[in-house]
Amino acid sequence: MTWNSTSEFFAMGGYALYVWGSFGVAAILMTAELLIVGARRRAALVELRREIVARRGENR
Repeated sequence: MTWNSTSEFFAMGGYALYVWGSFGVAAILMTAELLIVGARRRAALVELRREIVARRGENR
């Protein structure tokens, strides 16, 4: 498919809503996934630190 102008490219032959909407939803979901994974990682590290401190206290 060839486009003669930038506006034709962004219009995507009349399918722009579907094409760009799909890209937008994918970008939002990928960003959300990164944020969720980061939050879960931080929570896991906090829990591990608490566990280490608790085990040190048991050994004394």
